[in-house]
Amino acid sequence: MSRFHWTCESTDGAARAGMLHTSHGPVATPTFMPVGTVGTVKAMTMDAVRSTGAGIVLGNTYHLMLRPGAERVQQLGGLHKFMDWSGPILTDSGGFQVMSLGALRKLDQDGVTFKSHIDGSTHRLTPESSTDIQHKLDATITMCFDECPALPAAPEAIAASMRLSMRWAARSREAFIPRAGYGQFGIVQGGTETDLRAESVKALTDIGFEGYAIGGLAVGEGQELMFSTLDTTVPLMPTNAPRYLMGVGTPDDLLGSVMRGVDMFDCVMPTRAGRTARAYTERGTLNLRNARHANDARPISPHCDCLACTRHSRAYLHHLFRANEILGPMLLTWHNIAYYQRLMRQIRAAILEGQLEALATRLRAEWAAEDWTEDEMPQPHIPPVA
Repeated sequence: MSRFHWTCESTDGAARAGMLHTSHGPVATPTFMPVGTVGTVKAMTMDAVRSTGAGIVLGNTYHLMLRPGAERVQQLGGLHKFMDWSGPILTDSGGFQVMSLGALRKLDQDGVTFKSHIDGSTHRLTPESSTDIQHKLDATITMCFDECPALPAAPEAIAASMRLSMRWAARSREAFIPRAGYGQFGIVQGGTETDLRAESVKALTDIGFEGYAIGGLAVGEGQELMFSTLDTTVPLMPTNAPRYLMGVGTPDDLLGSVMRGVDMFDCVMPTRAGRTARAYTERGTLNLRNARHANDARPISPHCDCLACTRHSRAYLHHLFRANEILGPMLLTWHNIAYYQRLMRQIRAAILEGQLEALATRLRAEWAAEDWTEDEMPQPHIPPVA
């Protein structure tokens, strides 16, 4: 089996189209990873996830260590078999989840002691134990353990946090067990401070990882500040490794970040929106709970081949959400993941053709436009009952 690596196929400005080569198959980049925090992409079967074109999914160390437990997953054949996903899996290290526990956790130089949000039991995560848990889960991509400071914060607090994360990154790397086709990513920290981000990039590249992530953004700083941080950070990162922006974001966030040189993304937005009746489309976001959809026989989008759009009307989806039927979130989550995957394929194709700026102009105009008119929208195809 070949080593874990990323190859660049084409560039368009700072944007890159490439291929990630892993033990569990290749992944075309740019790519969006559906979030499967506890071994499931909420409200979806893995067959449904596969049907959207997703090439890689995300799991989480913190949640899976609490239940069902890394040892149990390992005994049952690893996370790929456990959740019925044969493709690559990236596991978040658990650092963000632990840091969000507030009073339930205690940080020291060695790691974090915390109480479970489930039953109050006490646990501890260190760079070594986080890396070991991810190994037991059989994560294709392991993330180093880091601290995620809450923003806004004083520059000296951000600096101390970043340097602690860099020490933890070195320990995570030491604990990582190399295997053909598996990789580990370092995480760039430093808030929105240009000098701290640069220091973090240098520390991680000196250690050496198979890929590099950008953490600590999309935490309320706003898109403009996020993009300006990417503008100064991404050019410092290695050009021969994948770049992953953690926890981002909206369709426009993805587009703007790709244009700044980012290759990989994850975010709960499309699945969370699907559970709350919000549909992402080429014409912006629709709220299927709105009364205007009650008699609308059109599909959500004329360009989507998901089950929600090919079999059902907006009126039916509106009814499902008003009736609190679980099928509503299932269908709309499927649609949103399908839209995100289709968007990434569009962006990748535009990079390969050298047409990303033109695509970006068109996409942003369409997102700002009104909903489709009646004559632009076909009726859904409802196959006859056999």
